Amino acid sequence: MSFDPAALVALGRRVVDVEGRAVSAAANRLDDRFARAVRLLADASGRVIVSGVGKSGLIARKIAATLTSTGTVATYLHPVDSLHGDLGLVGRSDVAIVLSKSGESEELFGLVGSLQRQGVPIIAITGAVDSTLGRVATVTLDGAVEEEACPHDLAPTTSTTVALALGDALAVVLLEVKGFRREDFAALHPGGSLGRKLLLRVREVMVHPGHVLGPDATMRDAVVSLAHDRGLAMVVDGGRLTGVLTTGDLTRLAERDPAFLELAVSGVMTRTPRTATPDELAAAAVGTMERHGVIALPVVESDGKIAGAVHLHDLMRAGAV
Repeated sequence: MSFDPAALVALGRRVVDVEGRAVSAAANRLDDRFARAVRLLADASGRVIVSGVGKSGLIARKIAATLTSTGTVATYLHPVDSLHGDLGLVGRSDVAIVLSKSGESEELFGLVGSLQRQGVPIIAITGAVDSTLGRVATVTLDGAVEEEACPHDLAPTTSTTVALALGDALAVVLLEVKGFRREDFAALHPGGSLGRKLLLRVREVMVHPGHVLGPDATMRDAVVSLAHDRGLAMVVDGGRLTGVLTTGDLTRLAERDPAFLELAVSGVMTRTPRTATPDELAAAAVGTMERHGVIALPVVESDGKIAGAVHLHDLMRAGAV
């Protein structure tokens, strides 16, 4: 075959299309068996044992990693190694997820038999629900595909993609059932930018108020405060925030009233501004800014006293965006 760019792109699109349609079909087949599988995982007091042979084994490893990173202790167990001492990993309070395209892989059945003897529930993800594995499993999820993306319909491609999608579906629904939060995810991923992004609090990024305005201030005073505090002027009375002004407010006012400098800020300010709290997640502050089209927020304590301000540019530099 020639290296014609258009032909190569067409082949690549075919692979993605075949796999995408197979995943959609698997999603449409989900039924009460999926709910039963989630319930088995949620009710288990032990760990989740995930197993498979060959390419299914690689997918099993990834599913185990996803479960562990989202608050469910899971481990991959090679079915052959399980018969040579590693079965000691398995306890009666565990639940197993076993993957096999055919459901007839002989290497699996020594492990499957051991799981059954211990009374460990088995969730099968297989392309043949009427296979030996499909029949003996506690719950069987249908991972059947019409064709592999491989042109010879041989190399596991579509089937492994569908199995991975079903495993991800189990993990994500399970974390919802367990009430697993962003903070919990961050606690399990303390290294790197992801953990930093999820754990970062507003107090770590905010700046302390500079030229706050009193209730009797004029717009002339506000011009100085806006320049000093990067476009956000906060009006404070008795230490508590009573309103804010932005450079946008100043511009609109100047266009309407040439004598705007002598006006009282109390007549111009927004009295119920959007705010953040010091202990709020920085990512939540970013969300508030995005929803309301602002680039800075006053930061107030629970008693309404001003603590500072947080700016979008600072949040970006801190990696919260």
